[in-house]
Amino acid sequence: MEKHGGGKRRTFSAEYKAEAVRLVGASGKRVGAIARDGLAALGTAGKIDAGRGPTGALTTGEREELGQLRRENQRLRMEREILKKATAFCARESV
Repeated sequence: MEKHGGGKRRTFSAEYKAEAVRLVGASGKRVGAIARDGLAALGTAGKIDAGRGPTGALTTGEREELGQLRRENQRLRMEREILKKATAFCARESV
């Protein structure tokens, strides 16, 4: 494997690696896409989570909750649509 820069391999703390894994899971992106986005995103997320990010930026926890709520919202919409169709079917059958 070719070394970059001054020949020293970069090392990362276990906490940094754990944060990277958590961000990959929270983002829903593939690892390769996260890697292409660069390590700067990890630093930015850390700043936001620490309360030092831009105004209105979502923390990692808030992003995770938003994703969960969006999935739940989609599921509830599908359930509602099924119930509407079932109600219409039953109304036709009872006539």
